[in-house]
Amino acid sequence: MTYSTVEIWTIIIVMGIGTFLIRFSFLGLIGDRPMPAFVLRLLRYTPVAVLPGMVAPLVLWPSATDGQFDPVRVLAACATVLIGIWTRNVLWAILGGAATLYTAMGVTALL
Repeated sequence: MTYSTVEIWTIIIVMGIGTFLIRFSFLGLIGDRPMPAFVLRLLRYTPVAVLPGMVAPLVLWPSATDGQFDPVRVLAACATVLIGIWTRNVLWAILGGAATLYTAMGVTALL
């Protein structure tokens, strides 16, 4: 499917306006008012809900393996979660997961 230059720019402009309106509806209309306590409590859980939804498909069905299950990536993800729980430090969790991935990929390359 091919689009003309005018169609592409129209899509870009419409998407930009839509994105602006979505953000403005939250920040511009109610940004200067205090939010109820239950809303603030629920907003704290947004990253915890969104990040696993973004990461899980990349771990379970990675495009690097054409969607095939890769035990090395799952091992690295498990190591990242366990190190994060153990240390309560995001940087150590990331470094531990990266080290696990690097080491496990090196071991599997030798096999």
